[in-house]
Amino acid sequence: MSSCKRSQTIGVKVGDVMIGGSEHVVIQSMTNTPTHDVKATLQQILALQAAGAEIVRVAVPDKAALEALPSLIKKSPVPLVADIHFDAALAIGAIEAGIAKVRINPGNIGSEAKVRDIIRIAKKQGTAIRIGINSGSIGGDHDQLVKTSINILNKYIDWFKSERFDQLVISMKSSNTLETIKMNKQIAKHYPYPLHIGVTESGVGDAAIVHSSIGIGHLLLKGIGNTIRVSLPGDPVKEIPVAREILQAVGLIREGVRLIACPSCGRTQINTEKYAKIVTEKLKDIHVPIKVAIMGCVVNGPGEAKGATYALCGGKKEGLIFAHGQQVRKVLNEDLVTALQEVIDADLNKTKEEPK
Repeated sequence: MSSCKRSQTIGVKVGDVMIGGSEHVVIQSMTNTPTHDVKATLQQILALQAAGAEIVRVAVPDKAALEALPSLIKKSPVPLVADIHFDAALAIGAIEAGIAKVRINPGNIGSEAKVRDIIRIAKKQGTAIRIGINSGSIGGDHDQLVKTSINILNKYIDWFKSERFDQLVISMKSSNTLETIKMNKQIAKHYPYPLHIGVTESGVGDAAIVHSSIGIGHLLLKGIGNTIRVSLPGDPVKEIPVAREILQAVGLIREGVRLIACPSCGRTQINTEKYAKIVTEKLKDIHVPIKVAIMGCVVNGPGEAKGATYALCGGKKEGLIFAHGQQVRKVLNEDLVTALQEVIDADLNKTKEEPK
């Protein structure tokens, strides 16, 4: 059972992935390649899927991108979402091409009549729609912005309700973490639709990770949010490990390696950062839930090691390997990583071989 139970929402089917209606929080991202470049875009979609993305969004700014969709949809291992602005014809074309979901901001499509045209064809085709609104397109001071954003959203949702369309995902983002939190709390109170959450334009490097983690993590701990995107500049594949770490930190996924490492101090006998990076890379393909501790001295090392599934604990020249709280090997510091991997591999292989 999750430590942060989801607010109950409608389930919205996006291809073979369900958003909402359960505890599962879907990780998604967006390609940054020109969508008309099918080869480059597909390569990025495959990389995102391999990293753990369950849904991928692609920009459809023009006819060339629209014409690339059938090939991308056919070859993609995950459902695709078409990101549309300004042109209702592109949204309708994407739906007719077989896209699993379209993302629109009803405010820049042109008119209520054009939005309703999109809704009707999506309803006919069984295509999901995400209403995506960013605070940057609205403006105003903090309190007024939140109020204005909710009022605008209310108007848009009335259009969908009047067309009896419920396969709707809502997204309201801001580059301000507190605004993002406040807006999504308000939405969750009033609507049964699943929420796509994230902090848009969150910054660069550590700052972006911190803002995204606080905004997304806070909402998830309140039971708000059914699908997430961690928005980072550059290669979108970098977003997926951060998203997974957020979900793991709030107790929504319990799979793969949870690595802990001591922060280092004057007592540390090994370079824990170096060892942690090496171990993370070597264990990246493990999907069963295990906790691995990388400790650097005899003060906290043995205690943390006994609380982990597996651990290495460096000493002056030699270190210890622990498995399930028990010391199992003593080796030279330079052999710690190899010894740790051997112990983990042997243990996991033994588990695989045991009769069900």
